[in-house]
Amino acid sequence: MSVVAVLGAQWGDEAKGKIVDVLAKDADIVARFSGGDNAGHTIINDQGEFIFHLVPCGVLWPDVQGLIGNGLVVGADTFLKEIEGLEGRGIDLDGRVLISERAHLVMPYHVVLDQLFEKAKGEGAIGTTGRGIGPAYTDKAGRIGIRAADLLDLEALYPRLEYVLKHHNAVITGGYEGEAIELEEMFDLCRDWSTKLKPFIGPVEHLMHDAADKGNNIIIEGAQGALLDLDHGTYPYVTSSHPTIGGAAHGLGLNPGQIDTVIGVFKAYSTRVGAGPFVTELTGETGEAIRTLAKEFGATTGRARRVGWFDAVVGRYSHRINGYTGLVVAKLDILDNFDEIEICVEYELDGERVWDFPGSASLLERCKPIYETHPGWHGSTRGLTKLEDLPKGARAYVDRLEELVGVPVDIISTGPHRDETIMVRPVV
Repeated sequence: MSVVAVLGAQWGDEAKGKIVDVLAKDADIVARFSGGDNAGHTIINDQGEFIFHLVPCGVLWPDVQGLIGNGLVVGADTFLKEIEGLEGRGIDLDGRVLISERAHLVMPYHVVLDQLFEKAKGEGAIGTTGRGIGPAYTDKAGRIGIRAADLLDLEALYPRLEYVLKHHNAVITGGYEGEAIELEEMFDLCRDWSTKLKPFIGPVEHLMHDAADKGNNIIIEGAQGALLDLDHGTYPYVTSSHPTIGGAAHGLGLNPGQIDTVIGVFKAYSTRVGAGPFVTELTGETGEAIRTLAKEFGATTGRARRVGWFDAVVGRYSHRINGYTGLVVAKLDILDNFDEIEICVEYELDGERVWDFPGSASLLERCKPIYETHPGWHGSTRGLTKLEDLPKGARAYVDRLEELVGVPVDIISTGPHRDETIMVRPVV
């Protein structure tokens, strides 16, 4: 397998977690590279349903080591609760999960700031999860962040924490009339985290390099999706990190040449959470039917997802910035009983046909989808594991997506369980 990156190819929520879990059966390491506990990856196996926020999904296989890279911002309490919950369900994680010493921490004041900022935007709010992710990345860029390694040197941490709180309290109390965060309270919390997290903090980047050099099988696990990338997504309606392939290398300390395979995970339709342009959005009965059938509600927030037809303009753009070697088509079974299925092949912008994905949110808001119509197949794909068993219409639909994006389909997901999967061709 060598090094395989599994990336969200749309706006996140594409069922990456399931695909990571399927591929992790043959992996030595599964490493997450971006985001924070604003991600929610759902895995269903014979033990039941598991929802992951920070811990890499692959750890449900007993011999897989889970690594949390420097590109993440880590909510310590969320991480500890997740570890406790997994172990409480019989998943032995002893020595199998490690957080990069370079990963930044989400502090309580980040959560406060996130919620204050979002509330202040009013109707212009972008729909963040309110978990402090954006402010934590802002501190990282501003060079005032607190990293996991800082918990291992509390004496040096205290004056840094004092300086950071002076800065943030001025904003919280002055600009937003909130309550100041107490230094001693924060330091006590860090002292507690230091004790509990010490066994989980280590040199993730060195482990990744050594494993890659040895030829170990490594899966790189993405969070969110390409269209939420801070630079390449539908800015400003984006996340605060880089869910694209460049972020995968940067967020784990790898060099790009060490990544052998890049898998882009698409839903057979499109979804988006929060505000922002969404050219193929369906607001009527069809969209509601897809949302209900697919249970399109966030694993982290519970929010209903916006739903639309597959957007091949997005697909081609996503491939351009990530260089996919193979695709996954997920949730194909959700489309089993529709009379007709639309695929957006181009946009119309101010009377002109548009093939490429515009870089401006305001231009995207003016784009209208140009659809081609495909007949539905009115036959069940649910749980199928062989390509030849797909209904003729479903096979034709997958073939057309492959043609429009310009990348071969490696995997088709026909249900949420890890076994409900068609392996079209080997991933490597």
